[in-house]
Amino acid sequence: MRAIPGTASATLTDVPDPEPQPGEVVIDVAAAGVNRADLLQRAGHYPPPPGASDIFGLEVSGVVSALGTGVTGWRVGDEVCALLAGGGYAERVAVPAVQVMPIPRGIDLVSAASLPEVACTVMSNVVMTGRLAPGELFLVHGGTSGIGTHAIQLASALGARVATTARNEKKLARAAELGADILIDYTVDDFVERLKIEGGADVILDIIGAKYLARNVSALATNGRLVIIGMQGGAKAELNIGQLMAKRASVSGTTLRTRPASGGPDSKAAVVTETVARTWPLIESGDIRPVIDSTFPLAEVDAAHARLESGDAVGKVLLTIA
Repeated sequence: MRAIPGTASATLTDVPDPEPQPGEVVIDVAAAGVNRADLLQRAGHYPPPPGASDIFGLEVSGVVSALGTGVTGWRVGDEVCALLAGGGYAERVAVPAVQVMPIPRGIDLVSAASLPEVACTVMSNVVMTGRLAPGELFLVHGGTSGIGTHAIQLASALGARVATTARNEKKLARAAELGADILIDYTVDDFVERLKIEGGADVILDIIGAKYLARNVSALATNGRLVIIGMQGGAKAELNIGQLMAKRASVSGTTLRTRPASGGPDSKAAVVTETVARTWPLIESGDIRPVIDSTFPLAEVDAAHARLESGDAVGKVLLTIA
């Protein structure tokens, strides 16, 4: 089969077909989502976890073509999408069956590739870790990213007020269309001062990391929860513990890729189950819709990566497998 191993050259290469191990399914891939983790892996900064495929790609949609021993609940021919630890930029991929999800009603096969990574990331961090509740104020940085566009819609559907940052009025207008209530252009406005007017954020979803740590803590409300899922602004910063204690606030850092497939409430299986139970009905009702910026053929991976890296994309960038 053809695939793109996760190296700097990102060259389309012939590699052996995957065989399903016990508990796995093989998916003939229709489309794969492009994520910043792919860009980091290409730059040599984010290797796959031990035992995972070194091929790029953390999410796909497609058709089940083979079942490993012990797999129940799936049949050859099922249209699905799946969360991966790697292997998505390929014509076929083997994945633990517990990480496979049905395609929500009303979503086409290619568009479904935009869902697994963002939906599971937002569910695990905003709901399961951040415990966002109706009526609370939620801040997501980078509101027009794949994560941001989904987080705005989920938080709004849960009855929260939503604040977001973006770099210009055009992007903020798109965020408003998705349900954001408080729009902050981070190039000219101070999100800390804006949120203080609102009494602070109850939950903050942060992709920046070190650069925003102190400001995020300042922007929290009493009993606020800061959840960090990215390090675009660095990995090390000082934390004012006194301020954190005074607010009775918390700071959490999580990743999705390195979690075990199954084996407890923090596993990918638990996240997938919760996502299908709580997010899929909102997609099927139209309260949440996939936001897709652009699609590229697999052979044009360089252009797809450049589009995501430019910061101009609104929503997800996809690769289609012909």
